[in-house]
Amino acid sequence: MNKLLTRIQQSPAIPVYYHDDVQTCIAVLTACYQGGIRVFEFVNRGTQAKANFEEMLAYKQAHFPDMALGIGTIKTAQEAKTFLALGAEFIVSPIVSPEIAQETIAKGYPWIPGCMTPSEIALAESLGASLVKLFPGDVLGAKFVKAIKPLFPKLHFMPTGGVDVSQENIENWFNAGVFSVGLGSKLFQKPDTDEVGYQWLTDRVQTLMTFVKR
Repeated sequence: MNKLLTRIQQSPAIPVYYHDDVQTCIAVLTACYQGGIRVFEFVNRGTQAKANFEEMLAYKQAHFPDMALGIGTIKTAQEAKTFLALGAEFIVSPIVSPEIAQETIAKGYPWIPGCMTPSEIALAESLGASLVKLFPGDVLGAKFVKAIKPLFPKLHFMPTGGVDVSQENIENWFNAGVFSVGLGSKLFQKPDTDEVGYQWLTDRVQTLMTFVKR
């Protein structure tokens, strides 16, 4: 987990992405890497999740060995076991589950559980989590982070859901004390242009990285 935290600290924005088409997934992964992303979360939200993740992981290992590729939306210990066997480098959950903690942290793998309340955060900490996903981020808000950080001084926090690619939004989160941010649809929304390819995504990620590293 310490190795993953170091990577996240150096590149404190994590894309959260899924698509049924594997070539689209690889193109997006590549564009994000070229923009400066070094930690990427693919999500277990579709019928092609397992097959696409395997191909993305193989591509990543061949072309971007310094990128950490993990799997999100893991809700059971069996799902965690399955994706770890495929080579997932970290597990992200929308819930706090002792069974998932047993399958990940207890076996030496990084686990990032999703929390919404102080009770859930306390449970995640007791299970060994070092980094907690605050979800949905836009519902909780930066003021929530400021309020809970003194209660959990040893934990790192990452809001996900509703984080926007704007300087004001990013600065609000980091000024509140987050360790990193997770970005989904707002990062991947294509501009209304005739542009072919994913240079727009690389450019957007580069802009994002200037905000998160300030």
